[in-house]
Amino acid sequence: MAEGSPKEGSRESTKEPDSSGHEGGLWSGLKSLLFGEEEAHSLRKELEEALDEYDGEDEGERSAPPAKGDLSAIERQMVRNLLHFSERTVDDVALPRADIVAIEEKASFEELAALFAEAGHSRVPVYRETLDTIVGMVHIRDAFAVLAGKVPVPDSIAPLIRQPLYVPESMGALDLLAEMRAKRTHLAIVLDEYSGTEGLLTFEDLVEEIVGEVEDEHDDAPEAMLIPLDDGLWEADARAELDDVAEEIDAKLGDIEEDVDTLGGLAFVIAGRVPEPGEILEHEESGWKLEILDSDGRRVTRLRLHPPVVREDEGDE
Repeated sequence: MAEGSPKEGSRESTKEPDSSGHEGGLWSGLKSLLFGEEEAHSLRKELEEALDEYDGEDEGERSAPPAKGDLSAIERQMVRNLLHFSERTVDDVALPRADIVAIEEKASFEELAALFAEAGHSRVPVYRETLDTIVGMVHIRDAFAVLAGKVPVPDSIAPLIRQPLYVPESMGALDLLAEMRAKRTHLAIVLDEYSGTEGLLTFEDLVEEIVGEVEDEHDDAPEAMLIPLDDGLWEADARAELDDVAEEIDAKLGDIEEDVDTLGGLAFVIAGRVPEPGEILEHEESGWKLEILDSDGRRVTRLRLHPPVVREDEGDE
């Protein structure tokens, strides 16, 4: 019998299991894994090593259906996502400010209904003058009540406004998930250090960090972030992750000291500002050139990547 295990037939011993025993130790480890305590390191490491060892087995063996009770590839990926979920902040997961679909506080109900129809969202943030002053949100259910005639058409959208959560960008994603679940709120506004709007996050976004993308019938088909062209050129969405760019195009494109995650962020760092369409920026570490195809004054949206020029003397070596 393992040390710390409850004795057979003893009900009292099962009430408070010894934390040094198997049950207590596992529970302690799971709590540490979920809530980021130092004790989580050993359990997290063991789980990661087990997954790495399994994935490192012969590819032919892993392509077969998993044995009964074994983890499938999807389940293993979910476990990996969960292991790293506590390391992420809301800023890592949030929809960027530039992509937020919102409506002005003074807008009419007709404008609100049109925005819901166009955007296909279930919740729309409401701002006063600028996105830095988000005063609330409107749920599509409340708009439907008006459209169905259950509620009179309001003179303004003010009666429909609900309060979302306002959270700092440094907040842990796991902490936000717990808070949104406890408060039964599905939308959070992410604030920067100056209390300006940094982004937006939904409960679905957080869940997708663990289970993967959840598409519904209203979601647009995903577009390729990186599109190969002739002569070694690439067209890219500015939201393309540098890790993906480095893996698919050139590892040197991921070499940058600044805290940048996307191609658009890389272009901003190189230019020192939001570059304009037509500008060509050079990434010195790799020799690649970034041609700005489109931007809206606040961010770059599309780029074309030009490969490094190979000099003749280099080609002869």
